[in-house]
Amino acid sequence: MTSTETAGEPGNTATSATEHAETDRDAAPQFVLPLVVRIEREAPPARTDALETAARAVLVLLSDERSAGDGEWAAAVRDWQDARIRKVVRRARRAEWRRAEALPGITVTGHEAEVRVFPPVPLDGWPKDLARLQVSGTELDDPQPPGPPSAGPVLWFNPGLEMSAGKKMAQAGHGAQLAWWELSEEERAAWRAAGFPLSVRSAGRTEWDALTRSGLPVVRDAGFTEIAPGNTVVVEGDDRFCPLPRVRRP
Repeated sequence: MTSTETAGEPGNTATSATEHAETDRDAAPQFVLPLVVRIEREAPPARTDALETAARAVLVLLSDERSAGDGEWAAAVRDWQDARIRKVVRRARRAEWRRAEALPGITVTGHEAEVRVFPPVPLDGWPKDLARLQVSGTELDDPQPPGPPSAGPVLWFNPGLEMSAGKKMAQAGHGAQLAWWELSEEERAAWRAAGFPLSVRSAGRTEWDALTRSGLPVVRDAGFTEIAPGNTVVVEGDDRFCPLPRVRRP
């Protein structure tokens, strides 16, 4: 599912630095980060597991040595981050998944979920074996309600929005990326060494209002698919692995 995020409040005048930055992002060549979730008909992953695995997959790619410096993916990652931050989640099973695994990328596993993330590609330049995969129909459920958040940051979802699992996976990836941008190199290294622990949960309606006013990183969807433009995810840190402020923890 296609998703695009921005961070920070837009400026109030046409000359604000934020608006110039957004205009520059629109003018730059547009790239997309492909993610493919494995959904076998007989044993689909749980929804929350898939969301958390997608978020970690984005972090694994950002922290990979091939994405930095003179690495083979570095130029594509830089071009992608200089434009609108787009992520598209597609689904695969059986032979489709095997073909996706043969392409350059990284497979990240959760409890049962498997998500493969690929280096960014031009918006209209998808590899054939990824372009043929379905975007729609990525529907997953949680057999049991998720428990309290574990160690690491929490990606709190807007409780007033209905989104497909694919759309939410892209949003979770946006939230993880915003957290990554907030950290120092030392903090990133510690989080990576721990395996990028994080949780994805839905906020209560009252808590959501407080979270959006807290100054924490907020994902704002551009509204291209499924939902109107607006806030979708707030990223709350924790003391050990992602030292952003904490506002609410069960």
